[in-house]
Amino acid sequence: MSEAVDTETLSTTRQLAAEADRVIVKAGTNSLTDEDSNLDDDKLDKLVDDIEDLLSRGKEVLLVSSGAVGAGIGRVGNGSDRETVEESQALSTVGQSHLMRRYTESFERYDRKVAQILITEHDLDNPERFTNFRNTVETLLSWGIVPIINENDAIATEELRIGDNDMISASIAIGVEVDLLVTLTDVDGVYTGNPKEDPDAERLEAVGRNYADVEEMVTASSTGGFGGIQTKVRGARDAAEHGIPAIIAGSAEPDVLRKVADAESVGTIFVPINGGLDD
Repeated sequence: MSEAVDTETLSTTRQLAAEADRVIVKAGTNSLTDEDSNLDDDKLDKLVDDIEDLLSRGKEVLLVSSGAVGAGIGRVGNGSDRETVEESQALSTVGQSHLMRRYTESFERYDRKVAQILITEHDLDNPERFTNFRNTVETLLSWGIVPIINENDAIATEELRIGDNDMISASIAIGVEVDLLVTLTDVDGVYTGNPKEDPDAERLEAVGRNYADVEEMVTASSTGGFGGIQTKVRGARDAAEHGIPAIIAGSAEPDVLRKVADAESVGTIFVPINGGLDD
């Protein structure tokens, strides 16, 4: 389906992404945890190394990070129950502080400071609360501090959940006017099928006017909706509709964010369609 985006548009979009001054990087749970759902220090350090590739170029970076529940499991024990919302919420309270401690330690390797911001759906929907959030982010960035944002799982009930950090990152990208949204996951892009089950599935280089076909294909091939590739694709599309290029790429890809900043082919890029390139 990549033929729906011509070569010139693809090249121009990659260059637009490379020149982004303000970037949101969203890291999913699988990009930060091991097979037992525990926080993986090596994965976290790699993420920070990748983000440093952008910061060292003078770019501003906001990090939307999952992984609090997984970090909590690692602290409390592998046998921790999380069958109910309350149990997951409790684990997140244990894990969030540990996650931030590890981010603080990892960013300190580069003499970088970080800040924690926890939000809920109300903070995005309420104009006054979102203005306060945006002002805080702007101040932190002006100080050279990396904001690390997560959903406030301790108080967000099942009914109030935003629908995953994929949608949080898209909403923030639009609200604070970033230039690029990068979603890092355990799959290195959007495929024509489920690559974990279909050996013939092929990665799409780009999504533009072919979005409807891509959405239909992703819905048909997804085995789990919440937090899966569906919300990542929808979040990327939301950003693209507001003129913001978006990329879904693999967190394990070597130098993944450097490749983005060098306009190299990595993951699947979504072409801006509102006031952007795909009008």
